[in-house]
Amino acid sequence: MQLIAAIDIGTNSTRLLVVQKTGAGWKELARKLAGTRLGEGIRRGVLPPSAMERTAEAVGLFYREALSLGAQRVVAAATSAVRDASNRAEFLSLVKLKAGLPVRVLSGEEEARLSYRGVISGLDIEPDSTVVVDVGGGSTELIWMQAGRLHLVSVKAGAVRLTGAGGRCGPAATLGPALVQVKRSKAGNLVGVGGTVTTLAAIDQKLVEYDPRLVHGYTLTAGRIKEILSMLSSLDLADRRRVPGLQPERADIILAGVEIVLAVMEGLAVNRLVVSESDILMGLIQEEVERK
Repeated sequence: MQLIAAIDIGTNSTRLLVVQKTGAGWKELARKLAGTRLGEGIRRGVLPPSAMERTAEAVGLFYREALSLGAQRVVAAATSAVRDASNRAEFLSLVKLKAGLPVRVLSGEEEARLSYRGVISGLDIEPDSTVVVDVGGGSTELIWMQAGRLHLVSVKAGAVRLTGAGGRCGPAATLGPALVQVKRSKAGNLVGVGGTVTTLAAIDQKLVEYDPRLVHGYTLTAGRIKEILSMLSSLDLADRRRVPGLQPERADIILAGVEIVLAVMEGLAVNRLVVSESDILMGLIQEEVERK
């Protein structure tokens, strides 16, 4: 029996996935999320001590939980907030001290490649006609296949980063050059991963209790996403926290995240977005299996 776990240390949240390898594929044993908001100081390029402490605590908790479930291997990776931080070495040392677990800091290109791999493994889609967009807290990755080769680009436009900018830098302008590059592929299908995208699916279904099975493979139209954005924009923060499907701790950054999603759809001239729960966590696990 092969049990493997992955921990994703993101700008907005820290997540755990524990899976078991079976003859039929991968069986999910546990999936957890903690809203650690490591990148709350992302525009200054410094991870705040309080954010580092709570994130390291969450990593330690998830690591112990994975081991208690019988995981033989646990891989941890950090993305935009950590790779852009001037004090990232301090954070990595803190996690090693508190959790006893080394953390791999992914480049934007590695993050994009692993997200794409997770999507392809979890959805029955045609890779050559699909663009994957990963909307994170600190960055957005765009990944697509062209002429049998994987192309990817990472842009410093994420839900936390743009919220912190206070509207001074719109997603369309930031993502524009990358979208021009992607559009040349003429891929017609768009798959989205990340908390913003899965939250949109949960809001559209009014999920009082989040259910990954109802989110994975769900399709959203650009028109419906615009309606959701209009609804969320009309609410103050307190009321937004009460919207079914929206985690209260994501209420302050959801507007920027949805604006990024719409900017990508409009820039690529696509009207439909398929939501994937299979993402970088699954990509990390598959890579770890091959590595060993």
